[in-house]
Amino acid sequence: MKQIVFFLTALLPVTEIAAQSAADTATRQLHEIVVEAYLRKQTLLQVPTSTSVISNRQFQLQPGITLLPAMNTVPGVRMEERSPGSYRLSVRGSLLRSPFGIRNVKIYMDEMPLTDAGGNTYLNLADPGSIQSAEILKGPDGSLFGANSGGVIRLQPFPPATDSNHLHAGIQGGSYGLFHEKAGWQQQWGPYRLQLYQAYQRADGYRQNSALKRYYMQTAQQWQYNARNQLKLLAFYSDLSYRTPGGLTEAQAKHNPRAARPATATLPGAVEQKAGIYNRTFQGGLVHEANISPAWRHVITVFGANTHFENPFITNYEARDENTAGLRTYLSLHDQPITGTGLRLNWNTGLEWQGTTSDIINYGNRGGVRDTVQAADKLKAQQHFYFTSLSVRLHERWIWEAAVSLNYYRYTFNEPSKGDSTRKFSPQLMPRFSLSYLITPALAARLTLSRGYSPPAIAEVRASDNIINTALQAETGWNHEAGLRLSGRRNRYWLDASVYYYRMQDAIVRQLRDDGTEYFTNAGGTNQAGVEAQGMLWILAPRRHGIMQGLQWQSSYTYSHFRFRDYNSAGADHSGNNLTGVPGHVLVNSLLVRLPAGVYLFGQHNFTSRIPLNDANTAYASAYHLVQCKAGWEVPHRGKCRVAVFVGSDNVLNQYYSLGNDLNAFGQRFYNPAPGRNYFGGVSLML
Repeated sequence: MKQIVFFLTALLPVTEIAAQSAADTATRQLHEIVVEAYLRKQTLLQVPTSTSVISNRQFQLQPGITLLPAMNTVPGVRMEERSPGSYRLSVRGSLLRSPFGIRNVKIYMDEMPLTDAGGNTYLNLADPGSIQSAEILKGPDGSLFGANSGGVIRLQPFPPATDSNHLHAGIQGGSYGLFHEKAGWQQQWGPYRLQLYQAYQRADGYRQNSALKRYYMQTAQQWQYNARNQLKLLAFYSDLSYRTPGGLTEAQAKHNPRAARPATATLPGAVEQKAGIYNRTFQGGLVHEANISPAWRHVITVFGANTHFENPFITNYEARDENTAGLRTYLSLHDQPITGTGLRLNWNTGLEWQGTTSDIINYGNRGGVRDTVQAADKLKAQQHFYFTSLSVRLHERWIWEAAVSLNYYRYTFNEPSKGDSTRKFSPQLMPRFSLSYLITPALAARLTLSRGYSPPAIAEVRASDNIINTALQAETGWNHEAGLRLSGRRNRYWLDASVYYYRMQDAIVRQLRDDGTEYFTNAGGTNQAGVEAQGMLWILAPRRHGIMQGLQWQSSYTYSHFRFRDYNSAGADHSGNNLTGVPGHVLVNSLLVRLPAGVYLFGQHNFTSRIPLNDANTAYASAYHLVQCKAGWEVPHRGKCRVAVFVGSDNVLNQYYSLGNDLNAFGQRFYNPAPGRNYFGGVSLML
């Protein structure tokens, strides 16, 4: 896992400083947080679910080479990067379903799903600088977003409407050959806004065979063609390639943590086979929003994607072409009063449909070159769901929400002897019932009951063993949750805490065959109980005078009591064992110091407890402590030009730990060692 870094600071990023004075900056920092994921704007204090927001400032004040630092500050979220570009992500769950990529979490970019019909999400395609903000809905929530058992993430690529016209650029470098440059241009002509963004990133990586390159281009456009209607376009192209070093045994990792997976008597190593990932994707969507009246709104989105994916692996060379098309539309009634009752209504109803076709061919791998065909399949995944949600607000204190989606999923595959075959899953209801009560103007309590449903992804149905597994069942379960939020005046301090219990059936877990190829199976049930808490305090509120112009402390804590309930595998009973890949405790504390002349200092300590590496719980990754630091300075200037510089260091204590673990690995090759102490620095410019 890339070191967990959270850069909370009172300085706004270069793209925001131009339009605001220091006084404006301090005021903006203490404004209340607004959430839009539930298809309307509402303050975070009264959102009746466990929701977290990562702001534009937080993203831009990080080094900008990965989304991990921001994501991992959210309790309940765990993101790993076994080597540069090799993302894994879970929300309130294990990484057993995610050898690489993302499963059982639904991700959107604005109104456009990034998760395809087959259940896979290529989040590593995006350059972090292209993301303006993120909202994370934790726990199963299919009420508006369809099948998932972990949660929903909504990324926002469109800049704020108040953002001014500008040209901005940045460049940075760091240890192990890190280089990243980005440039963006934003302009508005009357009702039309245009944003163009380009980025390039490369790194040699800490380990052998772990180099990364990514070229990224994105455009976001908005046209308010009359007072009530607007049209948005979002499109990006990403050309991503990275090498995969492979897992090491504990002895190999301690002897030479920078080594790639070595050859054995029966299999070549990662270097010899040039193991890696190559992904070229174009994706785009059009969003039309019609405000029919002050209370009624209709939104329709059409989207599509084309992906060419190649994966030279130890045992074969996989190539696949994927095409996705989809539609999402809904009708909303917003904040409608019921005369004489003190009630106000919000109602949404709509549908989402998408289909993904995957042409997959596996060749022999001869030193990174395709050899003879080993297997070839064509799979078509299709899912659609209907949803409706009703929210009732009483006297600005009570909020009741009831929502449900009806989900359909099927996939079709070609068998040479039988022709096309279809695996159809029975329709599934995913209800959610939520309640929020504003106890005082600063304190709100909430309760949630929701059902999770996550069918197997195409990458799990046809894993790297090239066998189509039609016996794999969907995960289902019920989540029970309660929480509190506390917010001080102008957000001088806040606290968000929740406790939950998720009882899952038919949990999907990853297993490996003797040759290193993977397959997936259902592991019976799991009991997943947890506590999450996150708090912030401005010990010294932002001000414009004095030696210390702001002092902020932030802390987050995650406790995960996840256990297999009734799991037997290969004659072994794993019932009662810790769920593989989930640390029991994660604690993050950070301190920010604002100084005169635009200087800030930041330090953070992260503790992650030991992690079970196999279902039998016979191997664990050791607990680790990470310390990070960063210093930044906005260079004094005149006129519109803004320049900022920063330097920092990760893993200051030079701790040995695994960047991301290969769970249930054959031969106990669990470990992907992370870099030791390393450094970064950069400069950004805005005109």
